[in-house]
Amino acid sequence: MRHTSSVSAIFTPAVIVRILLGWAAFLALLFAHPLLAGPLPTAALSIVLAAIVAVIIVCAGSVVTQAEHLARRLGDPYGTLMLTLSIVLIEVILISAVMLGPGDHPTIARDSVMAATMLILTLVVGAALVVGGLRHSGLRVNRIGVSAYLSLLVVLVAVTFAVPAVIGVDGAYTPAQAIPILMLTVVLYGFFLFRQTGAQSGDFREVSTRARERSAPAPRRPIGAVLQEHRAEVIARVLVLVVTVVPIVLLSHDMAALLDEGLSRFGAPVALSGIIIAMIVFLPEAITTVRAAWMGEAQRVTNLAHGALVSCLGLTLPVVLVIGLVTGQTVVLAESPVNLLLLGVGLLLSLTTFSAQRVTALHGAAHLFVFVLYGLSVFA
Repeated sequence: MRHTSSVSAIFTPAVIVRILLGWAAFLALLFAHPLLAGPLPTAALSIVLAAIVAVIIVCAGSVVTQAEHLARRLGDPYGTLMLTLSIVLIEVILISAVMLGPGDHPTIARDSVMAATMLILTLVVGAALVVGGLRHSGLRVNRIGVSAYLSLLVVLVAVTFAVPAVIGVDGAYTPAQAIPILMLTVVLYGFFLFRQTGAQSGDFREVSTRARERSAPAPRRPIGAVLQEHRAEVIARVLVLVVTVVPIVLLSHDMAALLDEGLSRFGAPVALSGIIIAMIVFLPEAITTVRAAWMGEAQRVTNLAHGALVSCLGLTLPVVLVIGLVTGQTVVLAESPVNLLLLGVGLLLSLTTFSAQRVTALHGAAHLFVFVLYGLSVFA
């Protein structure tokens, strides 16, 4: 009865309304495609875009709630991994769908992942550190776990955006290069997940939590025991999270054409559209990250932000390379010199920020400054 009541408490009227709202908005947009094919008046276009963003924000609130409940129930890194993988997997699927659809999209993966990388590495992390640093006068992270994240990010960012420019042809890996690259990426990411959820799971928990564990008489409960006891609740929350995340990502990609048209009317650069879509796709994760910083959960901030980037790069790169090999498409990954410079600055800044004894609001301000530089480069 305890599990039944807890599961029934998850599917509250508010949760159901948010799920129905997200899917109803997606279906309405889908059926309205013929009407939206022609040029819309600027006022009507603005209203449609505002309505889509409003629905996404409402649905994001439900995603954040379920993610926080899962994190409390399962503990880190398992709880945050649920949210990260659900968003990243759907993003990878949608990139793949665009590549497999009609037309030629050689840079779709590069542009999408680049926008997500700079967004999370600078804006999300910067905002979280400013909020957490001001409220708590400094945050302490588990530096072993952060070091593991950043080590993988240095390698994955280089192999995704920089190495193709050096050894590839016109910014793309040749088939002979793509095969070992994708195999090594799969092995590295798989080994990372194996260690993160296994022997090194303690490296991704809060510093204060680990201190309490050392002084507590009882050891931390194994994840298997938690899942066995609360299986129904965990399944229900994961289901609600995924069902709510899917329309968020679908809506954000369906509105891409409308956003491109709107930005073109105001003379904005095309790359700005990718940044805005990445912001919307990762909105639930961004909100959760900032709220974790507000609560003083510094390690959860890095689990969400850096974990999302590791998963995004570790999953996207192999998938798009496989699609390129199977379909014969050219997958352009090499970035421009200015974006490579900003990626290098963002990674170096992350290394210096999270190697400190305490992470402060000043560190966050530096990250936000780099995001502003990225925005200036887009308009340049």
